[in-house]
Amino acid sequence: MEMTLRSRYRYAIACPTSMGVRITPVNRMAVQNSNQFLLQATSAETNVLNVASSLGNQCLALTKFVEGSPIAAFIKAQLRARNIAFEGKEVPQGGPWGYRHQFNIADSGFGLRAPRVWNDRAGEVGRTLSADDFDVDRIFGEEGIGILHLSGLIVSMSPETTACCLKLAETAKKYGTLVSFDLNYRATFWKGREEELSEAFKKIASVADVLVGNEEDFQLCLGFKGPEAGGKDLGSKIESFKGMIDQVRAAYPNAKAYATTLRQVISANEHLWGAILWADGKWYVEEPRPIPVMDRIGGGDGFSGGLLYGVLKGWEPEKWLQFGWASGVLAATSLNDYAEPADEKQIWDIYAGNARVQR
Repeated sequence: MEMTLRSRYRYAIACPTSMGVRITPVNRMAVQNSNQFLLQATSAETNVLNVASSLGNQCLALTKFVEGSPIAAFIKAQLRARNIAFEGKEVPQGGPWGYRHQFNIADSGFGLRAPRVWNDRAGEVGRTLSADDFDVDRIFGEEGIGILHLSGLIVSMSPETTACCLKLAETAKKYGTLVSFDLNYRATFWKGREEELSEAFKKIASVADVLVGNEEDFQLCLGFKGPEAGGKDLGSKIESFKGMIDQVRAAYPNAKAYATTLRQVISANEHLWGAILWADGKWYVEEPRPIPVMDRIGGGDGFSGGLLYGVLKGWEPEKWLQFGWASGVLAATSLNDYAEPADEKQIWDIYAGNARVQR
């Protein structure tokens, strides 16, 4: 069950995505009593790309923009700075009540005050994303993509994005591109579309080469039984998580790798963070260990990004998991919701627990 990348590609990883902006209070204040905010361009999918793009691999976001919008201009500038290329149609706003880029309003939390995220997505232009917006034969066939990464967030955002992701997955397989699928369940996205999305998720899972979830995603998206997420003694549940992934493997045998992150929240500032991976017929486990947390949002995306970077590099699966675990930790050390490593050594130092000053 070897993970084989196509021999030539322009883009290491590509993803369909709906770009927006995230505002976070500075100094870990709560949203309702802060008057200073950090603004960043964001999406779960480009957060995954960011590990590989920071380490010198060009990546591609397939998206859509509001024509003439200063927020669209800000997003494009941020993607360029992150070494992420983009393609996307420009859509007229249609007046003040027309299309827009979503706002994600996030409280990082502090101590026993939990993080809170408020999504303001009415009229979001990315919900109209279609595979017909792109010359997929040029992008996948002529230019080439190593890995197509799909997130359950963009798959479930609208009927249009569901169809788009299904078509892109089909095109990726046609041209020998690996498909990565991070299930990323969101109950608010699934409401009223449960049967339709269950079928779509199963179709994508059936062609995916890499399947990733957190403690609950495999259960809620694909219907498998597993342990309850959260709570105490997370490490004692690892065998139960393995049993759940065994069920997934039996139902979706096309994949070469199956991974899940493990998280136990001690406080907003401290988590136990672990992960497990099945690949090459073997189990690989990172036992949960305590990590300090500045902002938890994006930790799972950092994990996926680090794992996929290991696949791109042709490492052994054990190193995929280690690099993914540490990339998730790096994301949690920043108010940005993505991991942005200076170099590979920074990630490996995190894995080794080496926080000594670098001179």
